[in-house]
Amino acid sequence: MVKGMAGMTQTEPGSPSLVLSALRGQPLTRPPVWLMRQAGRYLAEYRALRARVPSFLDLCYTPELAVEITLQPVRRFGMDAAILFSDILVVADALACPVRFVEGAGPKLEPVRSAAACARLQPAGLPERLAPVYTAVRALRRELPAATALIGFAGAPWTVAAYMVEGEGSKEFYAARAFARRDPAAFGGLIDLLTAATIEHLRAQIEAGADVLQLFDSWAGILPESEFRRWCQEPAARIVRALKDEHPEVPIIAFARGAGLHLPGFVEAVPVDGLSLDTAVPVARLRQLLPELCLQGNLDPVALLAGGAGMIEETERIVAALASGPFIFNLGHGVLPETDPEAVAALVAHVKALRLPAAPDGDADRRAR
Repeated sequence: MVKGMAGMTQTEPGSPSLVLSALRGQPLTRPPVWLMRQAGRYLAEYRALRARVPSFLDLCYTPELAVEITLQPVRRFGMDAAILFSDILVVADALACPVRFVEGAGPKLEPVRSAAACARLQPAGLPERLAPVYTAVRALRRELPAATALIGFAGAPWTVAAYMVEGEGSKEFYAARAFARRDPAAFGGLIDLLTAATIEHLRAQIEAGADVLQLFDSWAGILPESEFRRWCQEPAARIVRALKDEHPEVPIIAFARGAGLHLPGFVEAVPVDGLSLDTAVPVARLRQLLPELCLQGNLDPVALLAGGAGMIEETERIVAALASGPFIFNLGHGVLPETDPEAVAALVAHVKALRLPAAPDGDADRRAR
């Protein structure tokens, strides 16, 4: 090991990315590890930086700040991947649905609840409006060692649409769901617009240097089966196929939070390289159903918050359940703001110390997708 910029621990030049290897179905000696929301409020260095900046979106749209925040957990914990510090709602903001973040209340948007409101959105020029995000991606790829995968991301169309229609966060998104039922043509047009914008946004991240993409459908689990297929699965399939047509070498991970029993059908329809599992998913059962797909997850963030022996025990249970196929260790959702960084350090160190059984002869070919 060598010390790189700003004290970051790096792997020797030319070392492969464990995250990319896992997503390509290659057997590994230890599990790769990164955490959703690994950069953010639980880190003192983030809070110190945030205190100097007027708004949350200023962090996302100022490349040097986005780069610094992205690198903070990689420096501190030696994560196997860095995920771009940004937000799923930058696409809504770039479409002329202005977003602001209110401390303690989350995102606030002007609700889009009619065909006329949808028509006022402005898709032209989205890459120019989000240029600072791509500048940050380019800078991160220059800063990071090759062994540390750089993950770009976007919110899935249903989840972004839900915030745009509701005008804020919600547990049930009743207004969004009612709009989808009351005027499926207008809502479908919004989903189509967001699908095209998401393809454009993710394509630009690839071209700027992202190694991996993750598509976050954080509110997939609130939809019944038919609407899940229409508003979550079908747009995801269009996004992934469009990106794969242009960049087949870039792996894509989907996170359809709360989708549960919909997940095997989702994977049949959407040609992803990895599936991130939320906390409620029984990982041993999903491994049986999807033996060759790279699975990611799914430690309960509350287990990380609690820390200690219980966290380690649950970590080892998840690793044992997933280890017969390719996987990436992660959480079932994001790091909670109250989490002790020492618990994160203990978790990452423990996962990195684990050793996986050698794959049987031919297993690498069997896992390749």
